[in-house]
Amino acid sequence: QVQLVESGGGLVQAGGSLRLSCAASGTIFSDVMGWYRQAPGKQRELVATMSTGGSTNYADSVKGRFTISRDNAKNTVYLQMNSLKPEDTAVYYCTLTSIMGRSWGQGTQVTVSS
Repeated sequence: QVQLVESGGGLVQAGGSLRLSCAASGTIFSDVMGWYRQAPGKQRELVATMSTGGSTNYADSVKGRFTISRDNAKNTVYLQMNSLKPEDTAVYYCTLTSIMGRSWGQGTQVTVSS
């Protein structure tokens, strides 16, 4: 079983930056870690993912502004968010997908004020 603990959310003005972190613990296999987000009244959507080998995938809406990275030795994934916009406001969820299935973190709120 995998546990994911997120940190780093908060309130920021438009144009500002935040860095999210997610630490995984438990039995972890080679995997893809990443971030999804869900805004009020909207479906959960992909933000960015990164495999153990370093392959990345980004939503078009965040390309050029967000950067995903990971420290495999620490089983931790990061999301550096720059040039934040009010439409980035959402609960951000960390996720880990492996041959054992998908696990989710509890979510961390990111609010961008205009």
